[in-house]
Amino acid sequence: MPKKPYEVDKDNACERSVTGRHQEIPADPTSLYPRTTLAAGAVLWRGDLSDLDSIEVAVIHRPHYDDWSLAKGKVDPGEALSTTAAREILEETGYEVRLGKLLGHVSYPVAGRTKVVYYWTGEVIGGEFVPNGEVDEIRWLPVDQARELLSYEVDSEVLDKALKRFKLPATTRILYVRHGKAHSRGKWTGDDSRRPLEKKGRRQAEMLVPMLLPFKPNRVFSAEPDRCTATATPLADELGVDVIVDPLFGDTAWLTDREAAQARFMKLVDEGGTTAVVSQGTAIPEMIQWLSANGRLPLPADLEAKKGSVWVLAFNNGQLTGADYMASPLPVK
Repeated sequence: MPKKPYEVDKDNACERSVTGRHQEIPADPTSLYPRTTLAAGAVLWRGDLSDLDSIEVAVIHRPHYDDWSLAKGKVDPGEALSTTAAREILEETGYEVRLGKLLGHVSYPVAGRTKVVYYWTGEVIGGEFVPNGEVDEIRWLPVDQARELLSYEVDSEVLDKALKRFKLPATTRILYVRHGKAHSRGKWTGDDSRRPLEKKGRRQAEMLVPMLLPFKPNRVFSAEPDRCTATATPLADELGVDVIVDPLFGDTAWLTDREAAQARFMKLVDEGGTTAVVSQGTAIPEMIQWLSANGRLPLPADLEAKKGSVWVLAFNNGQLTGADYMASPLPVK
């Protein structure tokens, strides 16, 4: 079908970063290009991942462009990219989703700017499509048929990346959070475990809520220090659950009884589902390195875990198979 110049650019001048099972979202994604428009979306899917023949993905028709594409939309002020993905999908398609694997991002020129779109997999868990001004038709198709219908080659590449993740599905996800920024250690005279969050840390804790809700966690754990439990509390309150405090998730346990800390973490992995764990700056990167060494996902040695950051860890039958790093919960614009 004919395409407007905007859509031609999407394939002809597109850069892809959709390879590898380790993806990252920097604290300031707009810094990737001089003039950046940020967007986020997902490969919507339904079916049973234990039976790939049952999997269908959604391809949307946009009447404004007369094309078939994947669901996505622009970031609103005050949003994290994961928040944008879930909101835009709901607005465009009527479906509520559970975000899964971060597939990466693509970028292409639009009207003198560079549009950067981050994509996740998104399992449909509710809702109903009603035609609207942005999307007038949705087709649920097997992956091969969806690939043929898509108007853009870059969307097909994102879909192919999703198919690889479907073939090695996550049986567990851990949202591994470092606590927010606390008051300076040097200026705190009391028990270090009682050192509280400062203003920026409280803001980080609040903004973790909309960033993590699209992953649909149902349990929240925390290391013992107050700065960890204070970071975990807003998310737990939103979910209507208690923060489960366990010293084995903290730095002290990692440094003094590493085997017990590892066993406690693996117990969460074995229980399945999606769980948030708030921990500290020594335990997080070293735990992930241990998981990498004993799993199926090689990772670099110099892993970051900035205050307020999140590692979304995916496990298949107890082995680490995916690791996505979101450097900050604060709004990207």
